[in-house]
Amino acid sequence: MPAEPTLNVEHELFASGATMIIGIDEVGRGAMAGPVMVGVCALSPGVTEFPAGLRDSKLVSEKKRIALFPEVQQWAPTAVGEASAAEIDELGITACLGLAARRALISLHEAGVPVGEATVLLDGAHDWLNPALSSKLQVTTRVKADQDCAVVSAASIVAKVTRDELMVSLDAQHPEYGWASNKGYGAAVHMEAIKTIGLTPYHRASWVK
Repeated sequence: MPAEPTLNVEHELFASGATMIIGIDEVGRGAMAGPVMVGVCALSPGVTEFPAGLRDSKLVSEKKRIALFPEVQQWAPTAVGEASAAEIDELGITACLGLAARRALISLHEAGVPVGEATVLLDGAHDWLNPALSSKLQVTTRVKADQDCAVVSAASIVAKVTRDELMVSLDAQHPEYGWASNKGYGAAVHMEAIKTIGLTPYHRASWVK
């Protein structure tokens, strides 16, 4: 089973001199429709606990994610940024991960979080964030950080719930694609609708072969 998240890595970063840690995770990278979204969560020194049941968003039920969402928002400052399907077609997915993250970080900054002084804990092995920023941040990448670092799990939850809610709302406009259930990923009903009906403005046209 995947490891449960802890604050061990975060505390190591604080012990090494970090004054603020921002966990970052993305959702929707592999979808055929809808935006890619990036969640960010800012953690201050001295925090020793986190919401019970917190996990990487992929490892908890939709009902549990929705329940955790307000708990995470009360626990630490969060924000979500997005890049649209059109931007993904124009710029590519990696650049749009950075674009969405930059937008989320701007929201944190506007809420009073000292983003420029933070150490970023980024899920994955590749720093796709700094190429999108005019002022570089201290970035630590960690594979499966969304599973074993609570601040990144929290970022994952807020991004996933926000994106799912958007895709459900878009499903009301385009119910043929089944977005309420498949959230824009390549499920059979979605792919069949693309073949028979065509694309919407929310589809990543460059991804549809």
